[in-house]
Amino acid sequence: MSTIANLEEFAALDPFFRIIEEGVAGLVDGEHFFDMLAEDVVFEYVITVPGYPRRVEGRAAVAELYRPYGEMFSLERCYDLAVHHDQKTGVVVLEYASQGHVTTTGAAYGNRYISVLTIKDRRIVHWRDYLDPLVVFDALGWPEAPRGTS
Repeated sequence: MSTIANLEEFAALDPFFRIIEEGVAGLVDGEHFFDMLAEDVVFEYVITVPGYPRRVEGRAAVAELYRPYGEMFSLERCYDLAVHHDQKTGVVVLEYASQGHVTTTGAAYGNRYISVLTIKDRRIVHWRDYLDPLVVFDALGWPEAPRGTS
């Protein structure tokens, strides 16, 4: 049983969860993505979008940040996983891509990511995330292009 309630509310992120679980298989304990995180995990979003936090502390806080994800995006797949693991430092770099759609409009969405994870005592204790915010803006139509331009 997961430490986070109502996992069905995260269905839009299932492909993300599965690719991360694949990327850290054998390195961390836990059945689900959230269970692989230390209770006091720190997430840092180095390249992000307006209104999204730069830093989140704690497993429960990360879950609450991700819970409404399906209101904006739904992922159909994550793919192109590359795993780089430094056994000495416990740092794992994951490179991967996503494909899905904007929930409200059906517009296509896809992005590429680099996630830098630090693992201690078979839990993820630190996560640094990088993505292309322009792809998010384009998918959501934000900001709108000025009228009369092409």
